[in-house]
Amino acid sequence: MPFSFTITNRDRSTKARTGTLKTPHGEIATPCFMPCGTKATVKTFTNDELKELGCEIILGNTYHLMLRPGANLVAEMGGLHKWINWDRPMLTDSGGFQVFSLKGLRKITEEGVTFKSHIDGSTHFLSPEEAIGIQEKLGADIMMAFDECPPHDADKEYTRKSMERTHRWLARCQKAQTRKDQTLFPIIQGGLHLDLREESAKACLDADPFGIAIGGVAVGEGKEEMWRVTDFVAPLLPESKPHYLMGIGEPDDLVRGVAAGIDMFDCVIPTRLARHGCFWNIDGVRTAIDKPEFAKDQNPLSSKCSCYACKNHSRSYIKHLMREKEILGARLLSIHNVNYLMQLMSEIRLSIANNTFTSLYDRFFKKSR
Repeated sequence: MPFSFTITNRDRSTKARTGTLKTPHGEIATPCFMPCGTKATVKTFTNDELKELGCEIILGNTYHLMLRPGANLVAEMGGLHKWINWDRPMLTDSGGFQVFSLKGLRKITEEGVTFKSHIDGSTHFLSPEEAIGIQEKLGADIMMAFDECPPHDADKEYTRKSMERTHRWLARCQKAQTRKDQTLFPIIQGGLHLDLREESAKACLDADPFGIAIGGVAVGEGKEEMWRVTDFVAPLLPESKPHYLMGIGEPDDLVRGVAAGIDMFDCVIPTRLARHGCFWNIDGVRTAIDKPEFAKDQNPLSSKCSCYACKNHSRSYIKHLMREKEILGARLLSIHNVNYLMQLMSEIRLSIANNTFTSLYDRFFKKSR
C-alpha cells in the first residue's frame, strides 16, 4: 500500500503525538506544517530553499491552477511534481474554500458550483467529479474532497443543508477517483454547531478514509469559537488516522492544535505576513518591521534563529528594504517566517518524544494547564 500512518510517540498529559506519514513521494514527520504553494510555488522560495528549511510537503491550489495555467497543461507537463521539480509529497485542496469565498460571483446547486473567475470574469463550473478530475491531473499525493464551506455566521438550517450536501459530494468524489497512487481526505463541516460537527465527523468516517480534515474554521469566527469546535471534534477522530486542521498557521495555534491531537496544518500566513512587513519574534509574537526603533537596530530578526535572513542581515537593513518596496525584503521575511514554523514543528516533535511538550505548551501560553 502506497500510504501508511504510524504513531511513534505520545505525550503523557495531552493528545499530542508524533508519527510518520508515508506517501508515494516520501515520508512526512508529523505533526507538520505545510507551506502553501497556491499557484504552484511557495512565494519567493526555490524548492532547494524549502528543503533546506526542513519542508517535507507543500500545497497546491486547485481553484487557482484550474484557472491558470489549467489542469490539462500541468498534466501535459507530467503533473505538478515534475512541472515544478518537487520530488517530495504534495497536497492539493479541492477548490471548495476559494469558490465559496466568491460571494456574489457563484451559484450553488446539487450538481456543483457555477462561478465567475476573479481574474477575468469568465464563467466556470466545479463539481465533485470535476474537482477530483483536476486533482488527478495535478497528481498530488493527497487530494481533498470537494466541500461547501458555509459562512461562520450562517444559521443552523443553512449550515445543516450545506453539511449534508458536502456528505453527498464526498460520496461522488470517492466514486470519481480513479488513481490508486493518490489518497482522498474528507472534510468535516458543521459550522459552530457541535451536534452538526459530530454528525459530520461520523459521516466522513463512515466513508473509511485514510485521513480526515477539520474544515470551516479560521473563517472569521474568532479564536475562542475556533477552538471550541476543534477541541470538540478532535477527540472524535480515530487515533489511527492522520488529523488535518485546515487553514491554521499562527505559532500559538499550532501548539494548541498539536495538544488537541492534530497532525497536519497549513496556512498562507508566513509568506503573507512577510509581504506585509511582519515577522515572528523569538516568542512567536507578530512584530512589524516598520517600528521606528528598528531603523538603527543591528540585531537579527530573532537572536536564536539560524535562517539565512537572521545570519546575514539586520532589522535595520530589512526595514529599509521593505520601506523601499524591494523584493528582497519580503523574501528575507518569508525565509524567516517559514523557518520559524519549520523549527517550531521540529521542536514540538522533539518535545513529544522527550516528554517535555507540556513545558513547551506553557512557554507559549504563560500558564499551567
